[in-house]
Amino acid sequence: MLTPLLTNKELFTLLQLIKEARRIVVCAHRSPDGDALGASIGWTCYLRGLRKTTNIVMPNAFPDFLRSMPGAGMAVLFDKQNELSSHLIHEADLIFCLDFNALSRLEGMGEDIARAKAKKVIIDHHLDPDSSFTSLTISHPECSSTCEIIFRLIEQLGGFDAISHDAAAAIYTGMMTDTGGFTYNSNNPEIYTIISLLLTKGIDKDQLYRNVFNNYTESRIRLMGYVLFEKLRFLADGRASLFTLTRSDLDRFHYIRGDAEGFVNLPLQVRGNKLSISLREDTETDLIRVSLRSVGNFPCNKMATEFFNGGGHANASGGRLPWPMESAIATVEKAVEAYLPLLKTSTT
Repeated sequence: MLTPLLTNKELFTLLQLIKEARRIVVCAHRSPDGDALGASIGWTCYLRGLRKTTNIVMPNAFPDFLRSMPGAGMAVLFDKQNELSSHLIHEADLIFCLDFNALSRLEGMGEDIARAKAKKVIIDHHLDPDSSFTSLTISHPECSSTCEIIFRLIEQLGGFDAISHDAAAAIYTGMMTDTGGFTYNSNNPEIYTIISLLLTKGIDKDQLYRNVFNNYTESRIRLMGYVLFEKLRFLADGRASLFTLTRSDLDRFHYIRGDAEGFVNLPLQVRGNKLSISLREDTETDLIRVSLRSVGNFPCNKMATEFFNGGGHANASGGRLPWPMESAIATVEKAVEAYLPLLKTSTT
């Protein structure tokens, strides 16, 4: 039905790892997004269907607007439930690492995962996975999302009929959020075959869209207006844009986790803008969180790697800077200047 992801050897290895495991942990990256959470829920539901004791452990909380995702309540949070999280991790026989390519993406929880005796498996769609700690690495950067990979794995393993309504809703939500409502990284026709198959599980895709994109607070809307009117500036003759959010900005608008989600995409609606960058002071650490989005063939992941200690996809990347906002702004200006020739020649 779908193009198989795994070779016969990989399929055998995965089946053997699952068969031998009694206790399984599924984890995803820090500040889990819709794809990380949806993939974790979908894969956990599949494994529980095989009667495997399976728990989701996340480094910290996911955005408030994802709380309506079916199964979201299964997640144990490492930063809030440290003793339980560590117990689950160190008692596990098998750990699935979803939607991240290196243990550094887990920050503090990464040390526990590294020390755990369990065998580890990466399932991810980011570039350059670190396979040094895994028994199996399932990496497919050509896929739109980790949720797409999870669906393909379940289907290849013969588990489609057992996918529940809630698992289907979680997988669809992750695919939807990681493609901006299927507006980028989503040209593979098989993505829409997957959507049609998920719809047979009775999910309401329109309601799932509203749950994510029409489920914000009044403060978020006012913060968005403030960003667009007061904070947004354009660089490189309008080919790039930048906005900043300080802790005082966030406090002023009663920020909760996820309130700035999607803001970085908005400047790309301006004609001729090929690159959008946001700088946000983290509310928990002394870091500047960097988000980059681009259109056409401009590789914002290369810029993220070179200037912002990050990486990601060609049109959606991130990073972090361990210095004050003024220095972070200077770094953005330097990066845009370095990439100006490519900004001038890249297609939209």
